[in-house]
Amino acid sequence: MTTAGEEMHALVERMYPLCRSITGDGVRATLDIVGEYVPLQVHEVPTGTQVLDWTVPQEWNIRDAYIADATGRRVVDFAASSLHVLGYSVPVSATMPLSVLRGHLHTLPDHPAWVPYRTSYYKPEWGFCLAQETLDALPDGDYEVHIDSTLADGHLTYAEHVVPGQVADEVIVSCHVCHPSLANDNLAGIAVATFLARALAEQTPYYTYRFLFAPGTIGAITWLARNAERVERVKHGLVLACAGDSGQLTYKQSRRGDAEIDRVMRHVLAASERPHHIAEFTPYGYDERQFCSPGFDLGVGSLSRTPYAGYPEYHTSADNPDFVSPEAMEDTLAVCREAFAVLDRNRRYVNLSPYGEPQLGRRGLYDSLGGRSDAKQAQMAMLWVLSLSDGEHSLLDVAERSGLPFDTVAAAADALHDAELIKA
Repeated sequence: MTTAGEEMHALVERMYPLCRSITGDGVRATLDIVGEYVPLQVHEVPTGTQVLDWTVPQEWNIRDAYIADATGRRVVDFAASSLHVLGYSVPVSATMPLSVLRGHLHTLPDHPAWVPYRTSYYKPEWGFCLAQETLDALPDGDYEVHIDSTLADGHLTYAEHVVPGQVADEVIVSCHVCHPSLANDNLAGIAVATFLARALAEQTPYYTYRFLFAPGTIGAITWLARNAERVERVKHGLVLACAGDSGQLTYKQSRRGDAEIDRVMRHVLAASERPHHIAEFTPYGYDERQFCSPGFDLGVGSLSRTPYAGYPEYHTSADNPDFVSPEAMEDTLAVCREAFAVLDRNRRYVNLSPYGEPQLGRRGLYDSLGGRSDAKQAQMAMLWVLSLSDGEHSLLDVAERSGLPFDTVAAAADALHDAELIKA
């Protein structure tokens, strides 16, 4: 039987060849593929639309690009990898000497076999990215340079998938869809988000979960500008990126630092005993910085494995499908599911029998523990829930203060609620 990790890796491999950018048909093609797994509502926002302090840019599309030597041989070919062209390159068709062409070439001298990822979104420019060893092998002479691209008024494209919950309060799960052939950053994030949406749809979650597949920075800004009336419903959020490499899990806290999602992620990662790192918020990184900007100040953190720019392969051709693994993506998915299970069950209760300890035996609550290997732990959980059910403490507070597993505390709360000893 195929595992979820293997299915996610197959999805990464399928999306990998597509040339994505902050706009264009590559984004649409990527969303078409995601839409085969979960239904999407796709939004097209016209060029020139004012979104907060930004403006939706012109749409960029590319059909072909190459550098050819005097024999007509393509020494750099967009058809071999979408990384070979500077993102948002304006069209060019010319012949020029290598000495002039060099000013438009990008390489990584420290990693001569790798091709870098470079863009020029907001400044008209053209260029190629190639391996340093390829450049070193080029003889002097004239080269044909061709970029068949268009930069014209069009649209910015993003998509949403909503898993309805029991309440209208929302959890945002965001990933960026603007990077070309980069497997960890961020195809693995797209894959984990997609399979997380499928898993949540099999339940009836407490919160409504809104999945956002959008280009980085400008996409999140556009969503925030177009959803000002909904922002107050967003109670928690998580940005997924770099979700498939072999590094330990890293959770970057929200700007608040004490948002409920921050506490949940810290608790889940510690309780799981997975190797992990908790990072403080910085106003740089992925789209958590847009959701956490001071005017919105949403409780949105970011989950990755090795953080952005924290591994040599970042933004290079070495970030390919071999760099990510089914096991790592499956582990990232599992942590998300564990965290959202805690988030969904974390409530504040009020003790309906607060004067002295209620008689649990008379209500059959002790009898219900008979034969359980964790009967003593479950009994303590009931006592702790009763003690801290004052309307101020959540079940996560109870778990942290008591040192008991959250699942045990939540099960105790369910039993006490059914016995009408506490109410939400």
